[in-house]
Amino acid sequence: MSPRPFPAAPFPAGRPRRLRSSAAVRRLVAETRLHPAELVLPVFVREGIDAPVPISAMPGVVQHTLDSLLDEARRCVDAGLGGIMVFGVPEAKDARGSGADDPDGILNLALARLVEDVGEDLVVMSDLCLDEFTDHGHCGVLAPDGTVDNDATLDRYASMALAQAAVGTPVLGLSGMMDGQVGYVRAALDAAGHTDTAILAYAAKYTSGLYGPFREAVQSSLVGDRATYQQDPANGREALRELEADIAEGADLVMVKPAGPHLDVIAAAAAVSPVPVVAYQISGEYSQIEAAAERGWVDRERVMMESLIGIRRAGAQVVLTYFALEAAALL
Repeated sequence: MSPRPFPAAPFPAGRPRRLRSSAAVRRLVAETRLHPAELVLPVFVREGIDAPVPISAMPGVVQHTLDSLLDEARRCVDAGLGGIMVFGVPEAKDARGSGADDPDGILNLALARLVEDVGEDLVVMSDLCLDEFTDHGHCGVLAPDGTVDNDATLDRYASMALAQAAVGTPVLGLSGMMDGQVGYVRAALDAAGHTDTAILAYAAKYTSGLYGPFREAVQSSLVGDRATYQQDPANGREALRELEADIAEGADLVMVKPAGPHLDVIAAAAAVSPVPVVAYQISGEYSQIEAAAERGWVDRERVMMESLIGIRRAGAQVVLTYFALEAAALL
């Protein structure tokens, strides 16, 4: 029997599987890589506790004491992480969020200790928003009709920024989604001599059902939602308008949040942004993976890493994730 004749080019487009043939080959030609220095760990520090308090909706995540927060920050340094983002959980709240700019408030005390202890080795980032500190749970002060007063809130953000910059916080995360917040805070910082303090603008912070576990973490008082000032999940072009405005006002970095549902927005932002694009894999994204893995439905480690590489592939240069320490250990 004569040999079967083969056409000269049975696969005109080639054989892509050749570059998937082994783990070594796949690693060699990988287009996207994760590095611990690109990861930032969000953390919660709570006033009035003497031991870390587990967050039931976020297995493995806790509300820290000041001392346990410093221990966590040192673990971040040892793991080679790029940064740590700090959220404060005060004992007392009021309508204007007085604890936010109190030098003795839990957030500012924590920032001061972190900057002093690990500031040379880890980028300390602050959450600059009022929602953790207000008794109504909104990200700004309220007008008499109950709506969030955009311009009055800017004054509170400026005061909060000056308090955070005064303790040496190098990066301030403006997360409230008020119009004009970046320019207003930038002007206040510069006027006070804090010209080297960087602003991470939450340029496209979408209103989302995935914030639920976070609200337990910060003991939020919110009733209702934040749809009148956070980004509408139906809109993509509007996010680029927000991004361009924040960059024009002086943002040093811009963020898209949540990350997973808005990979298209991350990609669009990365395509046009002259400053680094950051993405936040938020509490609900973390908890979904944890819950599915706990039930045996997914391979936790594999899905964790797949989710992070997808965010990086979309174009995020920096990723905030509660998986940061574990992912760094695997990397």
